[in-house]
Amino acid sequence: MKLRSAGDSAQGRSGLASQGALPAPEPGGDIVGLLEQGRRQFLALVDHVRPELHRYCTRMTGSVADGEDVVQDTLARACYELSQMTELPPLRPWLFRIAHNRAIDQWRRETYRAAEDIEAARDLPADAADEPENRLARDQAVQAALVHFLALAPAQRGCVILKDVLDHTLVEIAEELSLSEQSVKAALHRGRAALQQLAAATTTATAAAPPRRVSPELGRYAALFGARDWDGIRALLADDVRLDLVSRRKAAGRREVATYYGNYDRTAGWRVAPAWVDGRGVLAVYDAPDAAQPAYFIALTWRSGRLAAIRDYRYVPYIGQDHAIELQPQEADRP
Repeated sequence: MKLRSAGDSAQGRSGLASQGALPAPEPGGDIVGLLEQGRRQFLALVDHVRPELHRYCTRMTGSVADGEDVVQDTLARACYELSQMTELPPLRPWLFRIAHNRAIDQWRRETYRAAEDIEAARDLPADAADEPENRLARDQAVQAALVHFLALAPAQRGCVILKDVLDHTLVEIAEELSLSEQSVKAALHRGRAALQQLAAATTTATAAAPPRRVSPELGRYAALFGARDWDGIRALLADDVRLDLVSRRKAAGRREVATYYGNYDRTAGWRVAPAWVDGRGVLAVYDAPDAAQPAYFIALTWRSGRLAAIRDYRYVPYIGQDHAIELQPQEADRP
């Protein structure tokens, strides 16, 4: 049985619907293989939306890494829901609705803060969101620190991100967040005002922030990794080390994780350097020796001097967009 498209983009119409449903497995057949085939078809279908989803979720959660967690959760939920459907829904609004709800769920779990009822803001003056005088507000939203978005109520946050960062129309935002257009305008009005106040209040504090320092563990790991000293790195692995090659595979245990470094050993041209994401030390990976900006990063978790967890974003290339990876001064000044 084929899925019928419900009027989304060309990518959506020509994706899963054109490929048809997966064949029913034979008794004792390769069910895992069929599931993997379906997963790959689904990821190909949504590939063009993922970078926007990540920009949205990153600002909804205030964290690059947490934003990708929400993207992964969104795609898992969407893949499950799609398996229950006979018609492909309009892809972009459907995915953004799921992402918005997942991001709010995570935010509530972490902050225990009640969400604002945006419908109560109906009587606020409507912001002429598409008029030229709002360009300054849009520019400020694009440049705003991720943590600033967390100060906004969820509906305000979602509307400002979708409008001012991702440039969605008011009609699209209303559909994506299941709000009226008037509610979207009210949320933009409040959210933009709050971001402007936060930006003004934190300029001095940001300028006075002390320089970051690379931890001894990260510095040693970066040196060994850059020298391709895989034996030296394997000696740092905890017995129960966990690997998450995001969007590709997971592994656990020293023996299984040790094979992961073979991929880097067989690849030429990359270089690494210590950096920071969300204030946490990471290993930035450049895909060419003369690259000015890292392509992605690897997050590391240490326990008693041993490497307990590795999260490699190699297959999530949009992770480094918006200069989310904070470089050391000597790296930032490289020609």
